[in-house]
Amino acid sequence: MEQGFRASMNWLHTWAGVVIGALLFAIFWMGTLSVFDREIDRWMMPMTRLAPAEAPVKLDTLRDILLSDMEANREANGEEGARNGFIIPPAERAPMARVGYRGKDGFKSKFVDPASGEVLPEAGTKGGTGFIFPFHYSLHLRANAGGVGYWLVGFAGMAMMALLVSGIIVHVKIFKDFFTFRTDRKTPRVALDLHNVTGVLALPFHFLITLSGLIIFVTIYFPAASDILYDKDEKAYFQEAFGSYSRDRAGQPGSIGSLDAMAAEAVRLWGDGTKPFFVRIHHPGDANGYVEMRQSYDNKVTMSLDRVYFDAASGAVLHHHIGKPVLNSQRFISGLHFIQFKHWTLRWVYFILGLSGCVLIVTGFLFWLESRRKRHTQQGLSGVRIVEGLTIGSTTGIILATLGFFIVNRLLPLGLEHRADIEFWGFFAIWVLSFAHAWIRTKRGWIEQCYATAAAALLAVLLNAITTGDHMLRTLMQGNWPVFGMDSMMLAGGAIALATAIRLQRRQTIAEKATRPARTIRTDKPEQQHA
Repeated sequence: MEQGFRASMNWLHTWAGVVIGALLFAIFWMGTLSVFDREIDRWMMPMTRLAPAEAPVKLDTLRDILLSDMEANREANGEEGARNGFIIPPAERAPMARVGYRGKDGFKSKFVDPASGEVLPEAGTKGGTGFIFPFHYSLHLRANAGGVGYWLVGFAGMAMMALLVSGIIVHVKIFKDFFTFRTDRKTPRVALDLHNVTGVLALPFHFLITLSGLIIFVTIYFPAASDILYDKDEKAYFQEAFGSYSRDRAGQPGSIGSLDAMAAEAVRLWGDGTKPFFVRIHHPGDANGYVEMRQSYDNKVTMSLDRVYFDAASGAVLHHHIGKPVLNSQRFISGLHFIQFKHWTLRWVYFILGLSGCVLIVTGFLFWLESRRKRHTQQGLSGVRIVEGLTIGSTTGIILATLGFFIVNRLLPLGLEHRADIEFWGFFAIWVLSFAHAWIRTKRGWIEQCYATAAAALLAVLLNAITTGDHMLRTLMQGNWPVFGMDSMMLAGGAIALATAIRLQRRQTIAEKATRPARTIRTDKPEQQHA
């Protein structure tokens, strides 16, 4: 009975990993990079590489910049050309301020130097926060694909939970094997040992990060709960759960008072010294305009739902929402997943454990491949070739595509029309080509893509130095840690890829010599040959 149960778990663990492993690697890879998404922004948006402002920026200054921009848009596109402006003050990881609004053709935003109040050049890129982070939870398959990306990520999350549980059941000696890492053995044994080590070492993290990811989108995966309780009244649900407040336009002109005074009142109401991290102006220029201020969660794990709404003209408090216990629990779990609070040591721990998840997935693939390669070859089966191409494209391929994304960012000039779209499609083009290369050049796919990854990492660092002047020595001396860290990580990754390529090439050369038929040495004399 016990053996039959373990055999069924082994089947589940094996085939769930093979089927969903490629998607899981993409999600883990992008999630790991998202730990430093704002630092990636600094690298991809050179105009935002600012020193922290000595004095806090005034919200009223940012308000004037926003309103001026909205007025210009209104004159160009009519009365309804610009609605609902927002302001994001500078923060430790994002030293620039940001102002924007919703226009007829979507959101428009600008970065502002908080020290001088000058509007910075257009970034022209989605960066880490606009491309890498959304990829992690939606695969960029949202509005245009009916939200199927959320469901694919949710399915992958459920599969990961099943893989973690079944992995513990299958590997009877998993904790004993954790202390045994045999680098001198054959590939299947080495892959399994590394699979066990990363699985046991980071098991609590992998379980927590997967479960929390599912809980974050519980309203998407299980909408029936809110539909039943609120009779499918979405507005009532958001009002009670998230404290949203709204009122209609008056149709009469109105003004906007001091945002700094409103922020001071919000800080007083919150009572813990935290400041607003997001300010939204609803119905600007209307007599019924109002201002929403959301509490920062830099100093807490819980991604706070506390917010205050003010009358735009008078600054009177219209609504003060304090997060309810149930939603605060969900937001605490969200905070553990997104790690938006200040804690650099823990941020690096998340990054390393996220990479361990990538290693866990790829070593699982390698064990499956190497343990079946000989048998599939003898039987003339193509399963190993198909899965190996899938593995190469989904692991080294997505890493190469990510580096290509950075390279395209540094090659394209600022101000180029559709610059962000070119970066976007450049990433996916390189990724698709990596799959094609993996299936065409399966025998040398790993080697060639590792060499390409090493070259791409070096090229990205060189292009950053050439196009911005921020070479590594300069960023180190200036204490520009986001840019220095990005360059350092790419060089470290490139060095690992190069070492891997060299080792794989040596092993392949040895294997080819071992399988090459021995040459026949003839001992008869020339005259005997012609006799």
